[in-house]
Amino acid sequence: MGILNSKAFAVLVSLQLARTELAQSFEVGVVQNTPVPECTEVQRQELVSAARRAWSRKRTLDYTEETSSAFHLPAALQVRLGDYDPQSIESELTDIQTKVDETAFKLYGFSEADRAAALGSHGSTGEDVSDEDADDNEDDESAVAVDQTDGLLSWATGVAFGRFDWRLATGERAAPPEPEPFDPLPAKSPGMLPDGAEPFHVHSGILVDDQGHPNDVARLIEEVLARVDAPVLADVRRWLQRDFFPFHLKQYSKSRRKAPIYWPLSTPSGSYTLWLYYPSLTSQTLYTALNDFIEPKLKQVCHDASALRDKGGARSSADEKDFEALQALELELIELRDALLQIAPTYCPNHDDGVQIAAAPLWQFFLHKPWQKVLKDTWAKLEKGDYDWAYLAMGYWPERVREKCKTDKSLAIAHDLEELYVEPQPKARKTHGKKSTA
Repeated sequence: MGILNSKAFAVLVSLQLARTELAQSFEVGVVQNTPVPECTEVQRQELVSAARRAWSRKRTLDYTEETSSAFHLPAALQVRLGDYDPQSIESELTDIQTKVDETAFKLYGFSEADRAAALGSHGSTGEDVSDEDADDNEDDESAVAVDQTDGLLSWATGVAFGRFDWRLATGERAAPPEPEPFDPLPAKSPGMLPDGAEPFHVHSGILVDDQGHPNDVARLIEEVLARVDAPVLADVRRWLQRDFFPFHLKQYSKSRRKAPIYWPLSTPSGSYTLWLYYPSLTSQTLYTALNDFIEPKLKQVCHDASALRDKGGARSSADEKDFEALQALELELIELRDALLQIAPTYCPNHDDGVQIAAAPLWQFFLHKPWQKVLKDTWAKLEKGDYDWAYLAMGYWPERVREKCKTDKSLAIAHDLEELYVEPQPKARKTHGKKSTA
């Protein structure tokens, strides 16, 4: 691993690549054909020790990355589990790289001139990256530093939803030991709530932005921060309404894959928002949203509006504003209820389809315009038949999908309908007679 991450090895690989558009590729055959030098036991141990330490330090940097399999706690709380200084870690990694390069240059017999050329040329191929690669990197947010406040609030939101374990921050649960480099990746990161553990807040997979509600997500975030003795922002609700989803979408996107797991379904004005937790999403989620959240809220709003209406001319100016707001909210809640009632009977999401397809039928309820556009386009392609491999397509257009399964074997296998596939008759081979001698 040390040799493969050395600049000497990278130069030897780059010399074997014939086309500039492959300058960033590491083809299997190219790597296999690259010579590995003989080394003494001392040199071997130097490389082994350096590579092991570099892996460990790089993994430590991921302790605060929410989407990493090594995630522990957000940066604002990670120091509670031990020393965590990203700058010193990066400095140490630079020193390790220098030592590895020095050892590898000696093993490969690089002269001083060779070393200077290697160090000067390594990484210079960035200008040759193809347009397609550039597009892939446009949405890659993995290298963007996360603001500590956003990271802390995002983690607290995850705790409220039952994704992360707050007890790591309080010391009630110890951090697990560091694994070996080639251990299988865990199903959950160390910072996630272990299977069978009691969550911070029991819920049905839905939280709501509704002050005074038992499942009010803003209040739960504040309670999480108070539990771990972390500073609470002055206006968590404002952050939740304006800043959270754009931040979350970037955090859970890489290249062209966008996979947000907290879904805000809102009224057009954003006056009422349900937050759905994608891992808990089922065919009954929308019915739960209607029966346990929207209908009770609508009943409460109608009652409050009726009380103000009965006041008549005795309403104050403040009452008038409240009355207008309640009337507007009542209309929006009715529209939201009716729209979800139309979707719920046929909505059968499947996690194997992925976030984007599962969320597509709900595109109109997302207020974040870029994400709404992605989902709207996805829904149009689903209607057109571009994604008939998806389970969701089978739920909405079963006849069309089953008909395609008759001629598309891969589609039939995807839907476990291989018995529908009809093997085409082999084409008759043409026989050619002897040419005339005339």
